[in-house]
Amino acid sequence: MSLAALPLFVKLAGRPVILIGSGEAAEAKRRLLERAGARIVDRGAALAIVALPEPEETVARLRAEGVLVNTVDRPELCDFTLPAIIDRDPVLIAIGTGGASAGLAAALRQRFEAMLPVKLGKLAWALNTARGAIRQRWPDIADRRRAIGAVLAEGGLLDPLNEHDGEAVAIWLAAPEAKRGDELLRFTLTSPDPDDLTLRQARALAAADRIYHRSGVPTQILNRARADAARIACDTPPAAPGPGLSVDLEMAP
Repeated sequence: MSLAALPLFVKLAGRPVILIGSGEAAEAKRRLLERAGARIVDRGAALAIVALPEPEETVARLRAEGVLVNTVDRPELCDFTLPAIIDRDPVLIAIGTGGASAGLAAALRQRFEAMLPVKLGKLAWALNTARGAIRQRWPDIADRRRAIGAVLAEGGLLDPLNEHDGEAVAIWLAAPEAKRGDELLRFTLTSPDPDDLTLRQARALAAADRIYHRSGVPTQILNRARADAARIACDTPPAAPGPGLSVDLEMAP
């Protein structure tokens, strides 16, 4: 299954963005652009937002000039879409539907707003400040990734869905590390649909350092693993899977 669009975070502070149109929809986009620090212009930019009743001619002209266009309420005329945003500076969560339903994106944003702690941004800044200390404690990048993944996991000391005080990161770094052995989890999948994964299977894929798999395991299942997890095709389960967490997948006959 391919991505309908690749989500990107673009820094617009001080950069020009074309805004064409008037009315409530255009003003809403203006406020969003101003919040991002963009310079709103009539021409001479790589991005444009068009809020017109009949936008086709304007969109065609902008595209001919190499401009990427967002057309309000016309997803078929959009090169990019603007998501619903949850802001916990510096944490930004963007929810998009590819223009299919702005109402659905807004409803999801409201649900997630209620779930995420107000101080989530402070946790992010604390982790950023501690980057040097984290690298010093775990010089190996794989060890560092596992340690951060474990502490931020559900129920972990820094579980991001819980509130934390200003000393939480320092307390984590000062605590003795529990020794974790190497582990291989084997799963026989009964469905090629990733939505049919059990909670345990989905969590294992998200946390694994490497994925061993038979040739019949579909790509959409493998894509549920971390992007930086190694994917290793093999005919039989590994005899020496390697350090950390490995997952071995095969399809049921």
